[in-house]
Amino acid sequence: MSDVYTPPDTPLSVIHEDHELLIVDKPTGLLSVPGRGEHLADCLLARVQAAFPTALLVHRLDRDTSGLMVFAMTPHAQRHLGLQFEHRRVKKTYVARVHGRLEPKTGTVDLPLIVDWPNRPKQMVDHENGKPAVTDWKVVKASDAESRVRLFPQTGRSHQLRVHMLALGHPILGDPFYAEGEARDHPRLMLHSEELRLLHPEGGQGMKFRAKAPF
Repeated sequence: MSDVYTPPDTPLSVIHEDHELLIVDKPTGLLSVPGRGEHLADCLLARVQAAFPTALLVHRLDRDTSGLMVFAMTPHAQRHLGLQFEHRRVKKTYVARVHGRLEPKTGTVDLPLIVDWPNRPKQMVDHENGKPAVTDWKVVKASDAESRVRLFPQTGRSHQLRVHMLALGHPILGDPFYAEGEARDHPRLMLHSEELRLLHPEGGQGMKFRAKAPF
């Protein structure tokens, strides 16, 4: 992967829109929020706000991860959704393709994470100083070459799914930070936010949104 930022020129993919919520399917290669400098100004937040001026940021996805992101349409919704994320009431499901055959079929990774300062933005496992990070996994199908898995993060640490899969010995295919050799040699990071379950900020109704993985 080159370090030159070339965001995809794709139209905004709106999954759901109402007076409080906006759900968008983020393409891979697009920053969630602007980076430092003009060359990193193009991001999903800017594109969303160009179309929906009142939209407010609630959470983010890594640049290389695709899939569902929720934006708030009012300050009330932003507070409400922010608390849901903080208290782990938002249920997230990711799809990933990982290197090798992941066994057993289901399991949990419980490994605390901290930023790897000399190599940031990379993260690493640190049992003494890391923040709690928990991921459940379920294998959908597997061969000796790779496995397709659903990942259910119970916490929302930076690079959590990527480091947890690496810790199992099965890095996510196409990962520019953590995969090596043939595992890295893919056109994109094979990680997609497939499903979000949350409570509507007005009335608290449970809602579920899905966006099929493009790989």
